[in-house]
Amino acid sequence: MAFLTETHIPGSNLFERIAAFRAAAVARAAQAREFRRVYNELSGMSDRDLADIGISRGMIRSIAFEAGYGK
Repeated sequence: MAFLTETHIPGSNLFERIAAFRAAAVARAAQAREFRRVYNELSGMSDRDLADIGISRGMIRSIAFEAGYGK
């Protein structure tokens, strides 16, 4: 007697892989938008305004990166 076992591995279907790729691309785009938004907002501030909130101009990129992409 022979047995046939069919196992479905999530993500093995071509359509599921395409959907996962698309979802990842959308998430990366959202992260990049948030990075650019924070970076542009902080870059547009004067040195005095930045000093008032405890940020130097050299910290802008790292703060924007953390806001967009996390640690």
